[in-house]
Amino acid sequence: MKEILDFLKQLSCNNERDWFMAHKDEYKRAKERFDAFALELLAAIRKFDPSIGDLQLNDITYRIYRDVRFSADKSPYKTHMGVYICPGGKKSPYSGYYFQVSASAKDSWEGTHMLAAGDYWCDPKVLAILREDIEMSDGGFRKILSQAAPGFELDYEGALKKVPAGFPADTPDSDYYRLKRFCIAYMPDDDFILAPNLAERVAALFKTTKPFLDFINRAVSWSKENND
Repeated sequence: MKEILDFLKQLSCNNERDWFMAHKDEYKRAKERFDAFALELLAAIRKFDPSIGDLQLNDITYRIYRDVRFSADKSPYKTHMGVYICPGGKKSPYSGYYFQVSASAKDSWEGTHMLAAGDYWCDPKVLAILREDIEMSDGGFRKILSQAAPGFELDYEGALKKVPAGFPADTPDSDYYRLKRFCIAYMPDDDFILAPNLAERVAALFKTTKPFLDFINRAVSWSKENND
């Protein structure tokens, strides 16, 4: 991973087309290394979660070019590399396992190393099902969250300020009803990224999040079956 991080850090300081084109060979080497890691991680996750199915490299990785059409930041290139592994591939509605390495720690999710399980955006119909499932689980959702490895935390960004109508506001699960995204994330440091056997270690952490993903994807499947 060191070659990848070194390239991303250089790119973050020189995020312009002329520099990128002059260092295209370095980018290609970094991308080849990350692609190899992505396939290794895919194989490791498939061992404990066969539901991800038969995915190819293009189903789980992303281009480095940023879509700047609606962004105030016109930097042309991403300064992170990510892999997203879920049933049906990155464009499917199912939640999955996301891993990225980044140039440096920043306030935004784009600027940090990350392991995340879930989805940063949930369809409103899926949200409604998830809230009902949490209420009916009678504490079961909290037990599922507790199975994730230490360091994984729920993302409350964009959550409702109040518990939505129809759900109790005075139970241990009340804050979960406010969620608009169902995602748990863990932010490792450079030492974690650069240590040996990264794919195995990341997969081991992701394995602890599988019950959480199963809970979400059950709602996704039910929504698809009843709305397609």
